[in-house]
Amino acid sequence: MALSMRCNVKSVFRFVHKSNSHRRLFKAGKATGTTSLPKAQVFSGIQPTGVPHLGNYLGALESWVALQDKYSTVMYSIVDLHSITQPQDPQMLRENILDMAASLLACGIDPTRSILFQQSQVSEHAELSWILGCLTSMPRLRHLPQWKMKSKQKNEGSVGLYTYPVLQAADILLYKSTHVPVGEDQIQHLELAQDLARIFNNQYEEFFPEPCALLSGTRKVKSLRDPSSKMSKSDPQKLATVFLTDTPDDIVLKIRRAVTDLTSEVTYEPESRPGVSNLVSMHAAVSGQSVEEVVRLAEGMDTGQYKNVVAEAIVQTLQPIRLEIQRLRADRGHLESLLAKGAEKAHSLAAPVMTEVRKLVGFY
Repeated sequence: MALSMRCNVKSVFRFVHKSNSHRRLFKAGKATGTTSLPKAQVFSGIQPTGVPHLGNYLGALESWVALQDKYSTVMYSIVDLHSITQPQDPQMLRENILDMAASLLACGIDPTRSILFQQSQVSEHAELSWILGCLTSMPRLRHLPQWKMKSKQKNEGSVGLYTYPVLQAADILLYKSTHVPVGEDQIQHLELAQDLARIFNNQYEEFFPEPCALLSGTRKVKSLRDPSSKMSKSDPQKLATVFLTDTPDDIVLKIRRAVTDLTSEVTYEPESRPGVSNLVSMHAAVSGQSVEEVVRLAEGMDTGQYKNVVAEAIVQTLQPIRLEIQRLRADRGHLESLLAKGAEKAHSLAAPVMTEVRKLVGFY
């Protein structure tokens, strides 16, 4: 499908591989560069929790778009099985799945260059998760950060929440993925996938590759109201988060109300001036300039004037995406058809892998 916009790519990726307790780091050039990369299978997933925000776009989605130009096989899954580890309204979940599909397409995910699909429509994910779960110990899962954080918040947690890192590992290994774009906070979960690949290979035969992490070099976007925290969809303060569907007026208002400090000069000092530094980081990311460049451009401005510059830069980046999301969401059938076709492609890759896994395990 032809899109009315094309996302600019400024991210630099770092490749991390854990082997024998050591990590190897590699750097890749921009999507338009000529850096030669090894053949790889890339997989990543995103939960359907509504329209993404600016932090999601700069921290992950922009990088996902770039990967389509670098690898021949790139798969992106809307991981609805993961989403039900927390209570969901069924109708809202259905709408959120389509909203996420529209958002990914509007950001530049192209079904002709990657496979975009809904996780629950490929049953092999759940089957492989069960097999890998039988190779995983309870203490191993108990020490993963997401379980510690979410179970502590509710003083309990479901079995699904406890075991969902195993499903994450199954998502990755099902396609024999070699590279996985993740955030720093997901590294331990990727290491579980690496460990499970190793355990399976040792118990049966060499079959699954140990996947590497692709870490985007983009700085994390902080809350506009509390720059000590990440920007979040669930933030109760409405002015704290910029969503991809925000109107230009919404964005201008939120940036103008962003927390800064009593110093009028624009500088980048994350420790002592987190609010202003957050604005500088966002400006640099959406404009494709370095932090040093945007600080130089802001010389002579006070923070009030600078907020107008930042807001305009964000509006210019997000306005085409917002309009494309609106256009796509107006055609529900088209989105459902794209996801169905993506599921067929994903199934065609997953089915032969599971056939071999069943043979290795001894099911037939």
